[in-house]
Amino acid sequence: MKRKTITIDIYESDTSEELEKEDSTLLSHALEATSGAYTPYSHFQVGAAVRLSNGAIVTGSNQENAAYPSGLCAERTALFYAQSQYPHLSIEAIAIAAKSNGEQTTEPVYPCGACRQVMLEAQKRAAYPIRIIMGGAQKIQMVGCVGDLLPLTFEKF
Repeated sequence: MKRKTITIDIYESDTSEELEKEDSTLLSHALEATSGAYTPYSHFQVGAAVRLSNGAIVTGSNQENAAYPSGLCAERTALFYAQSQYPHLSIEAIAIAAKSNGEQTTEPVYPCGACRQVMLEAQKRAAYPIRIIMGGAQKIQMVGCVGDLLPLTFEKF
């Protein structure tokens, strides 16, 4: 049996100042979006911001429900809204940030598997790579396309 290795490039920074201005702005919107989170059970607020091909930014936040898993993650909230309101525009990037008990997490948070699959579908739908920016207070990470976070899919982008 042959061994194959999958590698991905993750760009990492200690500060948003190293990001391009539009990415830094997107990450700020994601952090602001945490204020709209409804998290009476986990107290873990996640915000997501999506930048569309026309430059517009759409945000979303996680919404919990006592009838778990009836809630929805911030990433899917933002992506579904963007695709339903702007179906003719592609998504260029998504930024994700989180707060725990009112304080931004020090490390980046990563999208769950369901969110990664929805991102992949959005990327496939637009035939355009979606960059993912994951921000924490002490570290920011970025990947160039959804396939970097969800390898071995049917379609490689």
